[in-house]
Amino acid sequence: MKKILIITGGSKGIGKGIIGAYLADGFSVYSIARSANVELTKLGVTQIEFDLTQVDQIADTFQSIFAQMGNTAPEKITLINNAGTLGQIARLENVDTTTISATFSLNLVAPFICCSSFINLTKNWSCAKTIINITSGAALKPYFGWSAYCSSKAALNMLSQTIALEQMEMDGGVKVLAIAPGVVDTDMQTQIRSTDEADFKDLKRFVSLKEDGGLNDATTVGQEIWRMDHDDSLVSGAILRVAGKN
Repeated sequence: MKKILIITGGSKGIGKGIIGAYLADGFSVYSIARSANVELTKLGVTQIEFDLTQVDQIADTFQSIFAQMGNTAPEKITLINNAGTLGQIARLENVDTTTISATFSLNLVAPFICCSSFINLTKNWSCAKTIINITSGAALKPYFGWSAYCSSKAALNMLSQTIALEQMEMDGGVKVLAIAPGVVDTDMQTQIRSTDEADFKDLKRFVSLKEDGGLNDATTVGQEIWRMDHDDSLVSGAILRVAGKN
């Protein structure tokens, strides 16, 4: 029977690295992102172009994806909430309210609704079911200028633990993991390095990581996330981190 991955933010960066690892294991992949990636289309990935900040339309989007799958339960199905944004890097009083709202919509509200939809749509399936929420070390440590990012990722950790607690009472419940990928060489790191040091006090550390070759690469991170998804020794609700250079 087939294996299925649904991932948000799969068109580039960490998401693309994750997709590569799951494709290598024979998964059928559905990627939800604002824009499609031609390379992924050639690899057979079903791409849904959708802006996840339009949170009122997420449930319908999941209904459409599951309609494409058919009614037969797969051997395994995984949801990875990967899409995220740093938002505006600045002192909180200098961040505009629209950006605050958009950051929380993508980093937190969207995963809430994606998880809810996934659980509802798979509740009658007796197969291996996993939700992986891509979190950050910033969920556990405050960074100057990252108030919305740190706070939204910390809340994502608690969401993961709460769902895990609820699902433990269910027959055939969903396993939930929160995984921090480390500092990965993506567009997000480019954004960080272009920030004014007055807005981000840790700028020099992140510049040094790039210059010294200390960044994790998306391909390796994707493979490690796939491995964690298939590691039965990891307990539901675990907050994990990809081991790497940083």
